[in-house]
Amino acid sequence: MDHSNRLIKLMLLAAVAAIAALAVMQLRAKRQTVEATAQDIHDQLDALDPVTRSAVIARLTADAAKDLKERERR
Repeated sequence: MDHSNRLIKLMLLAAVAAIAALAVMQLRAKRQTVEATAQDIHDQLDALDPVTRSAVIARLTADAAKDLKERERR
């Protein structure tokens, strides 16, 4: 009985380790996607002329402030 309990515990530990490793891999992949997307946005903003860039940033700021106010109301 003791041997089978150890085997079950070992199998469960291996399963937990495999799930944890998979979760870490997925989080890394998502982080890389987010970083690449953010860099792409920065590159696009940098390519704009200063007046257009200012207008885009002002619009994004206004939209973000509006979203925050709406969330506070809920």
